[in-house]
Parts: sequence; C-alpha cells; structure tokens
Amino acid sequence: MNPRVAVFFHAHPDDEALLTAGTMARLAAEGHRVVLVVATAGESGLAETPRGAALGVTRLRELDHSAAVLGCGRVVCLGYADSGLDQDRPADAFADADPGQAAEALAAVLREEHADLLTIYDPAGGYGHPDHVQVHRVGTAAARLAGTPIVLEATVDRNLLRRALRVIGWCYRFPPTFDIKTFERAYTPGRRITHRVNVRRFAGRKRASMAAHASQAGGADVRTLAMLLKIPDPLYRFVFGTEWYVRRDLPAGVRLRHPFDEAP
Repeated sequence: MNPRVAVFFHAHPDDEALLTAGTMARLAAEGHRVVLVVATAGESGLAETPRGAALGVTRLRELDHSAAVLGCGRVVCLGYADSGLDQDRPADAFADADPGQAAEALAAVLREEHADLLTIYDPAGGYGHPDHVQVHRVGTAAARLAGTPIVLEATVDRNLLRRALRVIGWCYRFPPTFDIKTFERAYTPGRRITHRVNVRRFAGRKRASMAAHASQAGGADVRTLAMLLKIPDPLYRFVFGTEWYVRRDLPAGVRLRHPFDEAP
C-alpha cells in the first residue's frame, strides 16, 4: 500500500492511548504518516496536580511522549479548554465552542497534511463526555470542509467490552466507584462496526502509550488507565488486540480489517 496520511482527532491527551493507539502504531510501522490532533490540553482531568494550566502543560508533555512511542509525525493541540465532567465549564470550553470555527481549525490541519483519513468518535461520544460529542460534530464538519475522503468513528464493540470487563473482573477487583452498568449503552453494538483492526503486534506500544500518561494513572482517585495497566500482558494483548471503527458511508455489517480498506 502506498504511504498515506491519517489524522487522529481526540478530545484530550490519553484518549488516543485508550481508543486508537494500536492503529496509530500499526499505520506508522507500515510507512504511513500519522498525525495526532487534540482539542484540549486536558487541564480539567483528575490528577494529583490541581486542575488548571500547570496540569495542561504536564498532559501535553505526556501526549508528546505517547506520540513518539506510537510513531506520530506531528502533534497539534487546537487550544480549547477542557470542559470537564463535574465542574462548571470555562468560558472557552470545547464543548461550547462554535462547531464551524473549530471545524475550520481542524480542516486547516487536514488540508496542510493532505489527509486521506480522519478518525473521530461516534455521535454519542462513546460514553457521553461533552468534549467527545463535540469531536464528532467538529470532525464531521472538518472532513467535509477539507474533502477528506475517509472518516472513521473510533469506538469499542459494546458486546465484547462487556465480556472483557467480566474477564478482567476475574483477576482485578473493580473499585466501588466503577459501575459496569454504565457500559450497557456506551459505544457501538458489534453489528454496526465496519472495521476491526488487528493490533496485537502493537500491544506493547499501546501499553507504553497508556503508561506515558502518568498523571492520569495515579493519585488518590482510581483511574481507568491505572486499572488497565495492572492487567497481565497476555490478558492485555487479548483484551486490547483489536480496535474498532465505524465508517458511516459503508453498509452496517461490512467486516474490514485495515483503516484504508474499502468495501468489497
């Protein structure tokens, strides 16, 4: 396959590690150019460092480390404020930004890179975070503005996720604040997924990408990354050996194995 350009658009630093890191590492290893764009610096995330500008600086530094591990050729932060989940939103919160203006900022990157592919999230933002919902709106509009031909919604197979959480529960005790029922409606039913990308060979890089976000894996609060990094390597490769995407202009149920694959 001739080298192409894939732009991965995420809301916050560490989102790339959870959803698309294996695909990013695979494409980079295949010789494609991988560009990582985040909307915010994640300064409202939970961490030992107080929320604010200093945390944002730390998280962008961690993002650069993660991007280097994955083989990214460029990292861009659009500079919006992290909307957060449990506090009043700042005036320039990404969730409240004008979608057209934000889309033009992203489209500028897509044009500069002559992007062949853009990843975003599904319309519900996976699990409903307002910044993730905005990623879908902004990314969809930006791809249209820039003429980017392939748009993939990074997601998780909901059916397999629920099974995987049960397996993980055999070797790890979830904290009391972790409610497995929240995943009953999150992400995407398996029948709607179009791309199942095998990333087992790159599970080590995906794990290193997660570990790069140290501010989100420690502290008094039990964080998702901290929980996932405790999974033994063989089980980790099993659980995170596939990444999932939906391409809306293809029929539901098409089963493709590479981000650049077209329907047969």
